[in-house]
Amino acid sequence: MTDLSDLPPAWSGRRALVWPGVPLLVALALWAYAVRHTDVSRLDDYGLVSALHPAFWAGLAVLTTGFWFTVRDPRRPGAWSAAYVLGLLVMERATQAVLYPTPLYAWAWKHEAVIDHLLTAGGLQTADQVGDMAVYDQWPGFFAAQAALQRLLGVDSTAMFMAWWPLVSSLMLLLPLLLIYRTFTEDRRLIWTAVWLFYVANWVGQDYFSPQSVAYALHVGVLAVVLRRFGRSAVRRGRPRQAVWTVVITVMIVAIVISHQLTPGMLAVCLLALCLSRRYRDWVPLVTTVVIFLAWCLTAALPFLSAAMPDMIRSIGDVGANVETGYGATPTGTGAIATSWAARLLSASVLLLAAVGVLRQRVLRHRAWPLLLVAAAPLPMFAASSYGSEMIFRVLLFMLPGAAFFAAAALLPKVRTLAADAAAQETGNRQTTGTAGPRRWGIGTWVPLAALLGGTLAFVPAYSGKDRINYFPPQEVALVRQLFEQAPEGSLVVAANRNYPDAYADYWSVDHYWFLDDARSHVDRIVRDPATTLADDMAGVERPARAYFLLTQGQLANSEMNGQLDKAQLDRIRTSVAASPRFRLVAENSAGWLYVLKQSGGAER
Repeated sequence: MTDLSDLPPAWSGRRALVWPGVPLLVALALWAYAVRHTDVSRLDDYGLVSALHPAFWAGLAVLTTGFWFTVRDPRRPGAWSAAYVLGLLVMERATQAVLYPTPLYAWAWKHEAVIDHLLTAGGLQTADQVGDMAVYDQWPGFFAAQAALQRLLGVDSTAMFMAWWPLVSSLMLLLPLLLIYRTFTEDRRLIWTAVWLFYVANWVGQDYFSPQSVAYALHVGVLAVVLRRFGRSAVRRGRPRQAVWTVVITVMIVAIVISHQLTPGMLAVCLLALCLSRRYRDWVPLVTTVVIFLAWCLTAALPFLSAAMPDMIRSIGDVGANVETGYGATPTGTGAIATSWAARLLSASVLLLAAVGVLRQRVLRHRAWPLLLVAAAPLPMFAASSYGSEMIFRVLLFMLPGAAFFAAAALLPKVRTLAADAAAQETGNRQTTGTAGPRRWGIGTWVPLAALLGGTLAFVPAYSGKDRINYFPPQEVALVRQLFEQAPEGSLVVAANRNYPDAYADYWSVDHYWFLDDARSHVDRIVRDPATTLADDMAGVERPARAYFLLTQGQLANSEMNGQLDKAQLDRIRTSVAASPRFRLVAENSAGWLYVLKQSGGAER
């Protein structure tokens, strides 16, 4: 007969199962309260960081702490770790979509214009027709898919849903990340901590509405299939299935190649690195990638590559210049500098933790050697190109899946075997106490928690610290749309820089000139005599086209925070234009001003 007095109370078992839900619900409640009481109408140089209600920071701390104690406890179902990661994605990637009434990032608005052009033109066009923007027609995969989605949903533009794209693109990465990590360990502590660190360290900002976001998810997906299905053991277990998986990755590779310029190269170097491991000597994925990539480059993308090839060749091997250009614009102001350092320290910390994890976990170092190769493979790309001053950030992005895995290993106890440690500890506790015994929370718990909490909190300034640049209030959107609603075909729009919404609207029929992209000597002439110099620059536009001068808060924020022209200089330019008899004010509001150059001869409208 069983002595029931020796059994733990039934309610204690249920309490152990549901306890993780308490901090998760508290964190989400604090987040909901924070977003309802956060005002983004006036952002300073710290972006969203200083605007957020304190409850947001408290919620993020509660979420991180709850995740850490949940993921380390072998009694907790793995579903709770997944729930915490989803909570993290909501707090990280959905906050901006909830707070801001308009989508972020000038580049996202640019991509919306490309989709609009694709729907308007009904097909791809050449450089003779749309100039430099023809590069998007030569890699049309993402834009064609979004145009089809827009038609399917029956919405007027992709602006209806692109604010939520960071959350969507982050969710697309979850399954391939889990597949990759489960290839090398069954330890759910390591798997979910690695996923958490990946999302925390992914501040680079390529999850917005862009071809890179989808191409990167497909890149990680291809790696997941190759790591799980193209190793020696997988091939021995089922060679007939290799044909099926080859078709799967071929489809994904084609989608990558026709959507983005850099990702196929990154994928190729990662697959080449895997071929250096004895476990992955199947050359089919690498050859497939290279053949498809070259075929596209020598056909559809040849016009762009022919023009860009001289500059690309000159940058090969110039590692110093390629890295330095990643910090080409010099941040000015306390907020911009603090944001820049938060991002750098966050990345440096994760890479340092990854190095510690490689050194500490000898079993992991051997078992996950292919993942270490994948993490290191993007580094030679520093020697290939500056990629428009962004190569250093893209290399960090492509290193992250492997780096996050080994960084997570540094935060966890050193174990003899990764998969059996939690089970062995739980078995030992049952043998000595009959139930899960009391835990000792020592330095091995609190120091990793502090590191995890610091990285999670640092993500916010690294990711959202430049929202003064990236956010365009509804007034700015309305002003720019008023411009393009009245601009005749062949008109010219002059602005300080391209950091404003719809900057590329009607790019197939309206020209643009951003004078801060010009030579410094000409910018100095504009500062000395703004109205005269700008009027001369704009004088070549003939009727019925018009020449417009647009100055908005987004341009001002971008110029100030990137160390170009300060507020006083831009105010002087606007004041000069406003006082000049050669310009007429068309529209203004709290977000900017729009002027038109008066045309000689005939009545002025």
